[in-house]
Amino acid sequence: SFESKEIAEFLNSHFVNIKVDREERPDIDDIYMSAVQIMTGSGGWPMSVFLTPDLKPFYAGTYFPPEDHYGRPGFKNVIASIIRSWEGNRSRITDSAEEITGYIRQSMQAASKGGNELTNDLLARAASELARAHDPAYGGFGPAPKFPSTPANEVLLRQSLHSKDEKLRDLALFTLRKMACGGIYDQLGGGFHRYSVDAQWLVPHFEKMLYDNAQLAQAYMEAYQVTQDPLFARIAKETLEYVLRDLRDPAGGFHSAEDADSEGEEGKFYVWTREELESLLGAEDAYLFSTYYNVRPEGNFTSHEPYHAKQNILHVPRPPEAVASDLGMPLEALEARMEGMRARLMEVRERRVRPGLDDKVLVSWNALMISAFARGYQVFGNDDYRSAATRAADFILTQMRDGDRLLHTFRNGKAQIPGFLDDYAFFLVALVDLYEATFDPRWLDEADKIVKRMNAEFWDEEAGGYFFTGGKHTNLIARNKSMHDGAEPSGNAMAALGLLRLARLRANEEYQRSAQRILEINEQNMAGAPRGYLKMIVATDFLLGPTREVVIAGDPNHGETRALINALHSRFVPNKVVALKTNASPPLPLFEGKTPVDGKPAVYVCRDYTCEAPVMTVEALIIGLDK
Repeated sequence: SFESKEIAEFLNSHFVNIKVDREERPDIDDIYMSAVQIMTGSGGWPMSVFLTPDLKPFYAGTYFPPEDHYGRPGFKNVIASIIRSWEGNRSRITDSAEEITGYIRQSMQAASKGGNELTNDLLARAASELARAHDPAYGGFGPAPKFPSTPANEVLLRQSLHSKDEKLRDLALFTLRKMACGGIYDQLGGGFHRYSVDAQWLVPHFEKMLYDNAQLAQAYMEAYQVTQDPLFARIAKETLEYVLRDLRDPAGGFHSAEDADSEGEEGKFYVWTREELESLLGAEDAYLFSTYYNVRPEGNFTSHEPYHAKQNILHVPRPPEAVASDLGMPLEALEARMEGMRARLMEVRERRVRPGLDDKVLVSWNALMISAFARGYQVFGNDDYRSAATRAADFILTQMRDGDRLLHTFRNGKAQIPGFLDDYAFFLVALVDLYEATFDPRWLDEADKIVKRMNAEFWDEEAGGYFFTGGKHTNLIARNKSMHDGAEPSGNAMAALGLLRLARLRANEEYQRSAQRILEINEQNMAGAPRGYLKMIVATDFLLGPTREVVIAGDPNHGETRALINALHSRFVPNKVVALKTNASPPLPLFEGKTPVDGKPAVYVCRDYTCEAPVMTVEALIIGLDK
């Protein structure tokens, strides 16, 4: 419809037309998506909403074809009808708009539902519901289309740790393995596409989003900590390398996304024909490669698009060990051959027309990526990851702030739009992650500043919790306080998690109370619809514990100190905070009474500030962490 010159002229003659980038203005998108859902019973994009001059909605819908088609009204007829109604019965429209606006305000204020006392049963019930929804054939939770859910894996791994139920752990790991072997994962270049249109994780929507890859990199790192399986480490590293290679802005931040299309065709950048492989690799190598990645002469997926004929999405439907056995080759030899062929095809692919790049830099999504790189440095010790996290955080602090206020988006040398709750909450968590990766106290100081401004801008003094918008967001007909997860975790859940971790590091009871208030007013939400509040359930698990405070006392440049730090980060110990005390460290309450022992670095593992005897060896530390 929007490509029609006739429709454009008609719209411009009768309306003030506003196109909204829902990533730059998630507040506007959220308000008017509520209007669409109230008026139509469902939502989705693209959406068109018609407003009165005071911005109140009176008619809305999702996709409208240019002409009447398959029972859908054509956009031309829709706008002609709206014009007639506006000119002939304006009072009825304005009355309707008032009523709809009232419903929107009511729905946005009904997000918080307090109830019973917070208990560990919330985590157990969420894990049980995920187990019931789990697809035993291909992993994931529910039918196609399948979206990755990092919080689902977090819940399963945490409940498995508490209950010693390995079946829950295996559900999470099974899903991660299936995704890693599927077409949703870019087998050549690393990184994940947005979602799978089928149940097998084979055919993706080829768009790549920064926030997906940030969350999934962390999911695979947790899986690696649980299992030490090199597959999980490889997927996490390749995902981080993809972001460094293809999404990093020269100034230090990270771009938002890559499109699904190139040259007008979805997936063209990523797919291959068997003939292409034979011409590039030669018959023998093409046979090996095709056997490994299930490349067929007729193509390996079905599609309604004619340009997908004979195309193949690279995926690994069979275990490499089985493929090597069938080919009569040692697995190591096969993997070495595959590595060389992948490098050759990457060279060829890089000469193709790339998908379009959304080069916006958003604080919230960058914060998720900062956390991923900070944790990547903790788990893998790669200095490039530490550098990327530090540089991106410095970029936000120097280029995306107005005084002490964050600015949501940066592009073409300019930062603009006052930050939303997600910007502050996600960045708070990222700063704590950065501290635990680098032990540079300035990140904790910056985290305190973020909390102060976040409280001033967004905290609801009356009901508790944080609004999504602050005082600088004007001309909005409603103020949302979203608690549930979407493609990204809930801002309130992330705020609670960040506050709880900072409260432990700072021994700050005010931070603890604020976080607990958020969780308490959502007890009914978490109990009644756990799959919508998984990140908040993860935060509740941190609150209820057992949660550890770990202090390392020693010189970080000393080999024994570094060995202790590495051992700590190699284990899956999700509910903990970590601090390093050196001779130059500014005081933290956690540091009191904690010193090296007999001149050797020592680790103090505490629960609720009650500490066990210090340990000086990696073996003793691992025993203490596994208790």
